[in-house]
Amino acid sequence: MSAVQSLIAAHRNGENVGLYSICSSNEQVLLASMQVAKRYDTVLLIEATSNQVDQFGGYTGMNPVQFRAYVEALAQAHGFPAERLILGGDHLGPNAWQKLPAEQAMAHARDLIAAYVAAGFHKIHLDCSMSCAGDPHPLPDEIVAARSAELARIAERTAAEASLPPPVYVIGTEVPVPGGEASLEGGLAVTTPAAAARTLEIHRQAFAAPDLAPAWERVIALVVQPGVDFDHSQVHGYAPAAATALSDFVESQPRIVFEAHSTDYQTEAALHALVRDHFAILKVGPAATFAYREALFALAAIENELLPEAERSHLPEVLDRCMVEKPKHWQNHYSGDAAELRLLRGYALSDRCRYYWGESEVRAAVDRLIANLRRHVPPMILLSQFLPEQQRAIEAGALTADPLALVQHRIALRLGEYARACARNQAGARSGNETSAASALSER
Repeated sequence: MSAVQSLIAAHRNGENVGLYSICSSNEQVLLASMQVAKRYDTVLLIEATSNQVDQFGGYTGMNPVQFRAYVEALAQAHGFPAERLILGGDHLGPNAWQKLPAEQAMAHARDLIAAYVAAGFHKIHLDCSMSCAGDPHPLPDEIVAARSAELARIAERTAAEASLPPPVYVIGTEVPVPGGEASLEGGLAVTTPAAAARTLEIHRQAFAAPDLAPAWERVIALVVQPGVDFDHSQVHGYAPAAATALSDFVESQPRIVFEAHSTDYQTEAALHALVRDHFAILKVGPAATFAYREALFALAAIENELLPEAERSHLPEVLDRCMVEKPKHWQNHYSGDAAELRLLRGYALSDRCRYYWGESEVRAAVDRLIANLRRHVPPMILLSQFLPEQQRAIEAGALTADPLALVQHRIALRLGEYARACARNQAGARSGNETSAASALSER
């Protein structure tokens, strides 16, 4: 039994534990996540999405083997135990090739699954929900399940041929739009128990072939909508009462838990409540890079106070200029006049600026910012103004004023909320206010 299966089994046996998933390739986010996992003694699940990492490189320029090498090199360099590192693949299927005919798109998806599993990715989210060219809209559940089973068969064979532990699977696709909704104005519907039951049964039938029976026993989670999401400027918080029927339903199902996507920006009390209510796998992505951007912008504000204009990095301006010149990652998501678009590019909760940190001019501005603040160490008065939580940690002797340490600390504050919600024996780790909030949420 793998570490993931053990955690899920412990949850199903009544332990208040869960599994948080870091969906990011950002180096500072990954380093912060390693610090958090060590502090709270948890495993570290890092997931790559199908558009981020694929057999052709994805938008990160990395295939699965390269992504694994990248993460493992970070772990080794910073003393994170390799045995506590787990890799997963999110939304694996024909997502990136929806404009192609179904058979061509699925051929790419088959290669994608094989590449992930051969590279040692253990947790596999099978997602064939999207219609390809020539497919009906929406795609019937039976076709979704059949295509998912086809990919599972390839995953099973690939793992066996590579003498790797067999993967664990997540099924289901009733999820928010990756990266958050464009708008929450239309409301948010919680998955019904009937819909969850139908998804499970149709997939069970699709996995009924003898060669897939062992794979079905390793389906650990079903993706559902528990009533959490965010758009560019607001968050739909978890309301336990609205999800009572759904969380009660999973108690009657053997072995599985629910996986909750787009949990970014939920309160810590809400995260604890989600785990308690069997949404035991919590995924976080944009909130982590949002914290990264917050920290860098705060450092740029400090830089503006310390250095003459000619010596500054001008990071926020460089980032925005790059986004304007290369709009493909945000232009179909943001709308408004020039002022509104500028605000969204820099500050939207959907954080589409995360796609631009690897651009050469943005990377150079970040490097200049870090170098400037290593030569000109920020005084406490400016840290108190722009990074007050980090300033208090420095005063307590728990943090240095190195700019990258400040950035990682800011990210770790967000990720720590997930670790405390999922880790064993963390009920007493929250502040009084957080404990009170969690108690309020427990009133169902």
